[in-house]
Amino acid sequence: MSTELSRRGAVVLSAVCLACLMFGLEISSIPAILPTLERVLHADFKQLQWIMNAYTIAVTTVLMAVGAVADRFGRKRVFLVAIAAFGLTSLACGVARDVETLIVARFLQGMSGGALLICQIAVLSHEFQGGKVRAAAWGWWGVIFGIGLGFGPIIGGAVVATLSWEWVFLVHVLFAAIAFVLALGGVHESRDPKASSLDVAGIVTMSVAVFCLAFYITQGPDLGFASPKGLAILGVSVASLIGFLVAEKVSRRPMFDFSVFRIPAFSGAIVGSSAMNLSYWPFMIYLPIWFQAGLGYDSVSAGLALLAYTLPTLVMPPFAERLSLRYQPGRIIPAGLFTIGAGFMLMKFGSAAAHADWTTMLPGCLIAGIGLGITNTPVTNTTTGSVSSDRAGMASGIDMSARMVSLALNIALMGFILASGVLAHLKSVLPGLDGAQLRLMAERIAAGETVSAPELTGPVVHQALASGFGWVMLYGGIGVWIMAAISFALFNARPVRQAEVQCTK
Repeated sequence: MSTELSRRGAVVLSAVCLACLMFGLEISSIPAILPTLERVLHADFKQLQWIMNAYTIAVTTVLMAVGAVADRFGRKRVFLVAIAAFGLTSLACGVARDVETLIVARFLQGMSGGALLICQIAVLSHEFQGGKVRAAAWGWWGVIFGIGLGFGPIIGGAVVATLSWEWVFLVHVLFAAIAFVLALGGVHESRDPKASSLDVAGIVTMSVAVFCLAFYITQGPDLGFASPKGLAILGVSVASLIGFLVAEKVSRRPMFDFSVFRIPAFSGAIVGSSAMNLSYWPFMIYLPIWFQAGLGYDSVSAGLALLAYTLPTLVMPPFAERLSLRYQPGRIIPAGLFTIGAGFMLMKFGSAAAHADWTTMLPGCLIAGIGLGITNTPVTNTTTGSVSSDRAGMASGIDMSARMVSLALNIALMGFILASGVLAHLKSVLPGLDGAQLRLMAERIAAGETVSAPELTGPVVHQALASGFGWVMLYGGIGVWIMAAISFALFNARPVRQAEVQCTK
């Protein structure tokens, strides 16, 4: 750590960095153990999706609410509660003996994780308020957060190989205990005297809208997308979204101040924030399945292969910051998104190679990771830097909410696309089988499960997986390219007026 930090500052920074490490690991290490959970807990494809979605939806549910609670009742107090809750819910995940219990525990863990994330940002902002010390603190926070996200897959794979899947969760009980002691002794209490109420209507309506849409996508094939039940769920989602928009318009203290979207730089950056979670991050949930079920690697080898996808996100941010200062975020963010899309297209070609392996996937994985590394830091800096300082916390909350909502929905959507691609291939090579039977096979193959059937030879399963993943990679590539174009258009929508210039100062 920087020598300019005081001893107490180093304690605070250690607590915050440990908290952000826990949060990052619980996103990125879980994909590596999904094949194990499928086998040990007998989880089906949709349940595997919900093991991830329960966490991300819960994070989104509490982000803005916890920020308001912490401002009102004390950031240190809520930070300590969040740390303790994260440790307890991690324990609940580790001792779960069926997939339903694990999903519920993951939802509770996600709620505490969202509180952990928003509180650590508030604590850092209060404890380190200027100069080189602040830059050093935020720099270390970014590095540790990147390590949690970047090395999570190999850490998860190594833990499963050497211990058991439970320890991917149980290790956070120890981490939380250490972070709690550090925060208790080092963090100063702080409040916002202007905080007086919560936007309960906004919290509830946004959460219901996201949950129902994710449920509709994942359960649609079974319910029927056009069935009365399916349409009813979709209708609740749409109605809740409309309710959210109305609630934010009439609330005295709204979660979202929509006036900031009039600032081109803010709107362009938020689109970039959503685009990363349309493509790069949700695909990390499914990439281990391709490496293990598609290419035949064990969990450790799959984790090592995933480093090509994640390591560039650690080394690129300093370079991205220099590029952003020289060429402006309005060019760098869309360029980074375009690079992610190019990586997805290369991965698609690599997965379709005659002898696909990690070397054919390597160029696409590296380029997608480089694109993410170029985009991520400028997006965060632009969302908070394009508004006035008193709106920075709200802008950060919108940024994080956009990321988590996009991530939750695209985990569900990519899973649907993957299973649909596998099913389409099976229909073409096994036309005589019943449609319901083929769909069940497709879902099990998409989950990485070994399916015993005379018709399903090794080559058929591999080609079906390659087809499904090809669809997903095509979606990720084209989707992020479209978002890159929208981001670029928003950044350059109109000249920045003088009032907007003042907001950036």
